[in-house]
Amino acid sequence: MTDQLILHEYAQSGNCYKIRLTAASLGLPIERREYDIMKGETRTPEFLASVNANGRIPVLQIGDKLLPESNAACWYLAEGTALMPEDRFGRADVLRWMCWEQYNHEPNVATLRFWRAFLGEDKLNDGQRAQLESKWMAGEAALCLMDRHLAAQDWFVGGGMTLADICLYAYTHVAGEGGFKLSRYPAVEAWLARVAAQPGHVTITA
Repeated sequence: MTDQLILHEYAQSGNCYKIRLTAASLGLPIERREYDIMKGETRTPEFLASVNANGRIPVLQIGDKLLPESNAACWYLAEGTALMPEDRFGRADVLRWMCWEQYNHEPNVATLRFWRAFLGEDKLNDGQRAQLESKWMAGEAALCLMDRHLAAQDWFVGGGMTLADICLYAYTHVAGEGGFKLSRYPAVEAWLARVAAQPGHVTITA
């Protein structure tokens, strides 16, 4: 990979972290550009015009090309590497878990983390407060499904860490900040330790 990689990010975001973790696991250098979402820095006319018209991060810049959406950026970095299975079904299974992460996991586990650890429950509006219980229940269901899957195997797909593990690790390992008790899920806790022990691992605060 010869193009310079630049990550436009908010460092505490799990979606941004998963791209950094993918790059670190592959030994790829990546330049980081920080935007404070709490100050609206991704909603400025300059950002909207030059980085992402959708006003969101992360965005992976590859040379002069811009790739929004965290899982798409991770896929770009991991394609053709050991993080992707060689067989067609295995790659599709990785994609299945990545889609599930964005549809079932992130909207609940990550949202509660943001509301509770970054905004604070006293700052939530009535609509957000009304969703707290349903988000918590859906997040618990996601963690329970993960725990059942990991009770039978060490990794989500195949016999080693793949991109599916990285994308699910990002918000799972900080789920406690959203009020989830990971001690209830021993298979998930053991898996988190396996991911953290992999060569090249970096923490979200690194």
